[in-house]
Amino acid sequence: MGAALHAAGVSDGHIGVEIVGEGRMRVLNYAARGVDEDTDVLAFPKVDHQQDSGPCEHGAVFICPEKATNVTEAAVHGALHLCGYDHETDNGEMLELQAKVMASLR
Repeated sequence: MGAALHAAGVSDGHIGVEIVGEGRMRVLNYAARGVDEDTDVLAFPKVDHQQDSGPCEHGAVFICPEKATNVTEAAVHGALHLCGYDHETDNGEMLELQAKVMASLR
């Protein structure tokens, strides 16, 4: 996740990471997106980044290993979402950066 944050220009802060089973992921996906099925990764960015002291809290990433083809890639994907990237609305920038980060980890 650190490589993804660095690639996105984030130099400090905290990210929560939770490994969840398919049932919990399905509940989270439905609550957040209205999609009644499990998925590999969900990211929940913290909306208010203002803090008086200490590192910034960027949000949380939930990963379901049973659904993820590659847990590392799921973590990178989630971290990029926390940095404001959205592959559903951009012109391929997020997935391109994700591929670069993954290549740097090999």
